[in-house]
Amino acid sequence: MRTFLMSCCVAFLISTTSFADDLNKGDKQVLRIGIIGLDTSHAVHFTKTINSDTPLPQFSGCRIVAAYPHGSADIESSVSRIPGYTEEVQKYGVEIVDSIPALLEKVDAVLLETNDGRPHLEQVIPVLKAGKPVFVDKPVAASLVDAIAIYKAAEILKVPLFTSSSLRFTTGAQEIKAGAIGEILGCDTFSPCPIEATHPDLFWYGIHGVEPLFTLMGPGCETVTRVHTESCDVVVGTWADGRIGTFRGRRGRDGKYMGGYGGTAFGTKGTRPIGSFSGYEPLLTEIIKFFKSGDTPIDPQETLEIYAFMQAADASRQQDGKTVSLKQVMDDASSKAKEILKEKYDLE
Repeated sequence: MRTFLMSCCVAFLISTTSFADDLNKGDKQVLRIGIIGLDTSHAVHFTKTINSDTPLPQFSGCRIVAAYPHGSADIESSVSRIPGYTEEVQKYGVEIVDSIPALLEKVDAVLLETNDGRPHLEQVIPVLKAGKPVFVDKPVAASLVDAIAIYKAAEILKVPLFTSSSLRFTTGAQEIKAGAIGEILGCDTFSPCPIEATHPDLFWYGIHGVEPLFTLMGPGCETVTRVHTESCDVVVGTWADGRIGTFRGRRGRDGKYMGGYGGTAFGTKGTRPIGSFSGYEPLLTEIIKFFKSGDTPIDPQETLEIYAFMQAADASRQQDGKTVSLKQVMDDASSKAKEILKEKYDLE
């Protein structure tokens, strides 16, 4: 596991230099960005922000020029949004294309925004084979197997890729990460966690609470234990150095969406609330910096551990709250991911 993750990081470093050099050659003055998936409000917000007549300085020189609208085929909350969101982005000069290959002919970088994580592997492979740096919106996939396969494909093809929830880049989380309360001794986070039957329970919305947990705690979680009821989940992670981090997923008594993001961090110099959602601009700023430099802002090891944490939480629920090893779920998923890449995409 560690060997794969380290080689992944090395491959990213090799690929970033060549991309940055290519972007700066010739008279290419605009970074042309394409979107895959118009079934999430993120696609609309990113388009409005980047294609604004008066963009913020960090977004100047960029333009979303084309979009392939199709995302989920069977999640009604996603499918029903596509027509309206397609019409909305067209108001900002975005060309709608009928295939991913057609999109790739027109762009330098890609935002994979499909709300449904299940088609992400299939959708990202042609992007990686075309050598386009890509941001994959949450969840990176609908299984740990696919998440590992996506990162492994990026490693093999030497193309920069990253994923993140916007909650990683909230002001509060970044200040704490920078040392506002000293060394982090523990952390409790919470977020909405409605259940979507097509995804592991925490992948759909719980990622928004798990991402800031790892933002502050860092990688190194070894085991997970989960308590589940219709209205709530509590997941306890134990790190290798003895620290404990928890995530509370909130659904309300009807089992549906219940808003609110936040948590508390415990440090050597005090305790501090993490704070709530800070808007999409901090995440989008990191995405644009990534597109321009090719440097991923998050260690792949940390990202994959986040998904292993959530997959282990699913396994714990299925075993009535039994403690589950992240290494075990990661090892099992890594083996399956390699098989998929070799047999379906001829990558190894």
